[in-house]
Amino acid sequence: MFKIIEMGGPLMYPILLCSILFIAILIERLYHYHRAKIDADQFLSGIRNILNDKNIEEAVSICEKTPGPVAHIIKAGILKHSCPKDEIKESIENAGLYEIPRLEKNLSVLATVAHIAPLLGLLGTVMGMISAFQKIQSEGGRVIPADLAGGIWVALITTAAGLSVAIPAYVAYNYLVRRVNSFVLDMERTATELVDLLASREKSKD
Repeated sequence: MFKIIEMGGPLMYPILLCSILFIAILIERLYHYHRAKIDADQFLSGIRNILNDKNIEEAVSICEKTPGPVAHIIKAGILKHSCPKDEIKESIENAGLYEIPRLEKNLSVLATVAHIAPLLGLLGTVMGMISAFQKIQSEGGRVIPADLAGGIWVALITTAAGLSVAIPAYVAYNYLVRRVNSFVLDMERTATELVDLLASREKSKD
């Protein structure tokens, strides 16, 4: 591995850094999403039963003990249970504005890695070809394939390395974005149901 990096030239180091960033972000995000994922329908059903028993404190406590954005926005809505419907919606929306950036954390970095890695490989290709042509010029055109091997190695290795990082990084980015969209959909759906539930409870009191 170190021999290949050495043969690829100095641009192999930023490509290697990109690969480390990619792996670290992927592992961190997968762990975060795994912890945050809950069955939104089942959770909301349990909260609905508790609210029907008029046990607000227990509902808030369960939300605090449950990880993930769905539980957090439900808690924000429950804390405003006695307020008008618009105020409940605003509280939930504000909580969502806080949760979504947490879900999207480091995804922009991953997207940057997916775009930069092949460009670094392309730059390595250009530098390798420049090196090969400089060798041809310095030898007055009288060269053998072995004289050009160094520049060609740089061109091929950096291109392969850049693509090897960019392709899985791009696939991982799209997969993680899809996971975020799934969380957002659950948040929007449960928020709507919670607002309707709390609003109907207040109307029944009147």
